[in-house]
Amino acid sequence: MNTKNKTKNLVILGLLTAVLLVMAYTPLGYLNIGPLAITLNVIPVALAAVTMGPVGGAVVGAVFGLTSFLQCIGVGGTSAMGAILFEISPVLAFVQRFVPRVLDGFLLGYIYSGMKKLLNPYAACFITGFFSAFLNTAFFMTALVALFGSTDYVKGLIDGRNIIVFICTFVGVNAIFEMISSTVITGAVGTALIKARVVPSLEKPKNVQTEQAETV
Repeated sequence: MNTKNKTKNLVILGLLTAVLLVMAYTPLGYLNIGPLAITLNVIPVALAAVTMGPVGGAVVGAVFGLTSFLQCIGVGGTSAMGAILFEISPVLAFVQRFVPRVLDGFLLGYIYSGMKKLLNPYAACFITGFFSAFLNTAFFMTALVALFGSTDYVKGLIDGRNIIVFICTFVGVNAIFEMISSTVITGAVGTALIKARVVPSLEKPKNVQTEQAETV
């Protein structure tokens, strides 16, 4: 059974990685508007966390982070912000683009597991989809301010505003669109995967009578 599960997880991991790469290198994954991009690549990361847990989410998140970094040098598209950050510091640009996506995928595995136990697996898929976009934005912007906040470029973007106000106004409609789309699509696909038994649903707890009978 372990071998079967490992094979299934490898197949799913390969499929989700392929989907993410297709999205990353076609207009399906990014919609560049100004310095930021609306990204739907958070969806395969969320689905990886749903189907394979924290490790699977982290692996697909790492692929997402790598494709995001490559945009800084014009591979698979161009990020205006990424290009500027790369000129300032290639190492910090890699950290800012890569680490938040790995952390996002890793935490999503625990979010799905917790919500599945607290509510049900179907609701957990929708919640995981929401947090995939929310955490991606939160970690991305936090890393931007933490790593590049002292640079003239980011100081110009902040323009003397409160950091929280800056982040909220800067991501704006982009973040809202990502959260809505990730919630709906991850929830719908996750539900389909559960019904197809690709993702195991939560086992029903034994009732009191059954437990008493087994005790006797």
